[in-house]
Order: sequence, then structure tokens, then C-alpha cells
Amino acid sequence: MKKITLLLFVLLCSNFCFSQDIIKLFNRSSDFFDLLDQKKFTEAQAYFDASVSSKISAGDLQKMWENFNDKLGKFESASGVESKTKGDFFVVTVDGKFAKTTQSFLLAYNKAGNMVGFFVAPNKSASAYQNPVYADTTLYTEKEVYIKTQGHSLVGKLTIPKNVKNFPVVVLVHGSGPADMDETVGPNKTFKDLAAGFAAKGVASIRYVKRTMVYSGEFGGAFTVKEEVTDDALAAIALAGTIPDADKKQIYLMGHSLGGMLAPRIAALAPELNGMILAAAPARTLTDILIEQNKYMFDLAKDTTQSIKSQFDARIKELDRSKLTAAGNMKPDSVILGLPVSYWVDLNKYNQVEVAKKNSKQRMLIIQGGNDFQVSTHDYELWSAALNKKRNVTLKLYPDLNHLLSSQVEKGPVSQYDVPSNVSETLINDLVAWIKSKS
Repeated sequence: MKKITLLLFVLLCSNFCFSQDIIKLFNRSSDFFDLLDQKKFTEAQAYFDASVSSKISAGDLQKMWENFNDKLGKFESASGVESKTKGDFFVVTVDGKFAKTTQSFLLAYNKAGNMVGFFVAPNKSASAYQNPVYADTTLYTEKEVYIKTQGHSLVGKLTIPKNVKNFPVVVLVHGSGPADMDETVGPNKTFKDLAAGFAAKGVASIRYVKRTMVYSGEFGGAFTVKEEVTDDALAAIALAGTIPDADKKQIYLMGHSLGGMLAPRIAALAPELNGMILAAAPARTLTDILIEQNKYMFDLAKDTTQSIKSQFDARIKELDRSKLTAAGNMKPDSVILGLPVSYWVDLNKYNQVEVAKKNSKQRMLIIQGGNDFQVSTHDYELWSAALNKKRNVTLKLYPDLNHLLSSQVEKGPVSQYDVPSNVSETLINDLVAWIKSKS
């Protein structure tokens, strides 16, 4: 009988769980490489758990590091790009940038945060990501931009259609967790596809690295979605208003997953927006979504043994703790399921459906995939019941799309994200048509 480990999914777009523990492991992994670079091999060796440190000496690390430098060139930087739960362990993928090339590494940690494995990962094939057929690079250009707020600067890309005047601009806002500007999940790049598809049809876009990826050290205490998402989205919208040849009256926000959930809040703070697109956006609380995701994975595994049932029941009980709407006697930085109390209280007090109902000025398009196991059609039904009579709202269900907005033959497990698949061209055509309709 197939056994599973119940994972705490988030409103992805990522294969890793956004939690303070994971962020600490990203930082710890980066520190480990810094020690190797500084030739502090004894200090680096101390990162290993006692069960394996006796097998890996400081001398072994030195020899290994010198070998890397000979083959790959001088070390430049290391960045955590992914974390996956493997049973009782966390496996962090780190991209090490060297003078000659970039090499991926896998660092395995136990629950105590001690390293139990360090491996050279097979480098991902450059062809793993497949350019979509609609990505005609002769029709658009890309330039580097920076999304700036006080104390922060996030690199991004502005994708502009060629030989077009007064073009609309779409600001792309991520789902949960640390994410790059392409919203990369395995070989899939949802935002890169959207940017290419939009630009080839005369619509510009701005996408950028999420703050939790670049400034992960700032998310170890109390914070809310303001710091995680909202502030940078507002800065990107302001930047969109300065683009030469853009139609300043045709600026849109497209929020994916958590970004879609927060779109009504962001739009209320950005009256210059003409409209918003909510893609795979939860209409319920984060806790409700997580419970549904865990139940889906439990049912999918078809493992009814008592031990797995007990794991599931314990996970649901733990999830129930996140339903609070006031801190009470708890400190704002107290942690529940890897996120601070301040985060849960802020998000639980926010009713995205009610905020959207009050919005009568900005256009709204709500889209949902039928093969999405992370945000289900139940959320779409809730959006529809509340908003389908509003003149400024359009809703559309795509039965074949998954959470990454690609066409699939079935609602699959998370391993579906390991297979290259581009954002649906049908969806992109519909999005562009809605944007250009202006009404």
C-alpha cells in the first residue's frame, strides 16, 4: 500500500512551503557556502548533524571545495531556490554561482536544522523549460527594471510590444512563498509565459522577484501580507504609470493564487488601476484552503492505515489553530504553522469577496481551472455567487487548466508540476481580449 507524508501546501506557486523554518534553512545554507568560501572548513563541518559529522571531516570539505574551485572557477554566490519535504527531512536546493558556471547542490536537514546530507545535484537541462509557441520574440523587447520601496530593490522585467503605441500594462503578482520573477515551478514558468503571450499580442507587463526570495532574513519575526506582497505590488503599479508609450488609463493587476486573493485589497489602494484579473484566487480563508489541500492529498494516496489517518487528523487539528482573528495573549511573532500570529490575524480579518463586492469602478475578471487541486472550483462558485450580477465583473471557468494555468487531462498530484507545460494559449487570448475590450 502506498504511503504518504502529509504536506502542508500553501497557495503556491512553488514546490516548497513558505515558512519561517524554510527561510532559516535558506539562510543557513547560504552561510554554509560562505564559510567554505572563507576557508573556514572546521566551522562549516559543524553544520552537520553528529550522526554524519564523524564521516565528513574538515579536511574532506577542504578537498571537496578546492575541487569545485578547480572545475567551476571562483565561487561568487549561493542562493536557495527550492525546498521540499522528504519524510522527516527538508531538502534545500541551492544554486552556487561560480566564475565558469552555476552548479546546483542539495542540502538535506533534519527537524533540528542540522545538515544530514550534502550532494551535487544534476544540473537541470537548459531545455527543460519549453518556450511556448506564442512567444514570438520578434514582436517584443524586454528590459531590466527595479521595483523600489524603502530599503528594498527588487529586480524585474518590463516586456513591451514592438511598434505599438498606447499599449495596456499588466502587473503580475505572485502566489505564496519565495518566488523568482518568472514564478518558476520546476520546468514551468507561469509569469514568463504570460509576459511573452501578452507582449506578442500588444500588451506590456511587469514581473519581478518576490521580496521573500531576496530579503528572506526580514521574515523571521512579525509580518503580514503588506510586507510580503502589497507594498511591492503597489510600487510596481506606480512604475507602470511611468512607462513611455503606455496607456496610463489601461493599467491592470493580475494576481495569481495568493496574489489573486489580495487583488481586491491592492486595487482598493491603487485607484489608477483600470482593472484586475484574479487567477486561481481563493474565495475562502487560507486555513480552509490548506485543509482542503491536505484532504485532497490524503484521498489521492488511498492509504487508510491508522498511522496515516492519525497523521491527517493531527494535521487538521494543527491547521485549526490558524483560524484566529485576534492575537489575544500571544505575541505577534509567535509562530503557527511556520507563519507569525500577525500574519494569520491580518489575513483572517480580510474578506476578499466582500472587498470585491464593494468595488464598482474597476473592472474585474475572475478565472479558475477545473483541474486545479490547490484552489478548487468551490472557490470559483463562491466568487460567482457573490459577483456574477455585477456589471464590472466577468467570470470564466476553464475545465482543463491546473493551478499553473496550463492545460491538463486530469487533476493531478504535485508531481504534475515536474512536467514542462506552458500557460494555455486559449487563456492568454481570452485575457488579452478582455483587457483590450475596455468595458
